[in-house]
Amino acid sequence: MGRIIGLLVLVVMIVTIVDIVNSNRDSEKKILWVLAVVFFPILGALAWLLVSRNIIKL
Repeated sequence: MGRIIGLLVLVVMIVTIVDIVNSNRDSEKKILWVLAVVFFPILGALAWLLVSRNIIKL
């Protein structure tokens, strides 16, 4: 069960990082978002989803 959760977290991280890299934001913000996703995988991915889809404005 733990391996499945770990694999799921890894997939979410990779998909989120690819989405960040392909976004129209400037390079500095992309780097900060990628670092947020790497250090806080689930929270960073959720925050990116909310911000990138304009659900929350920063």
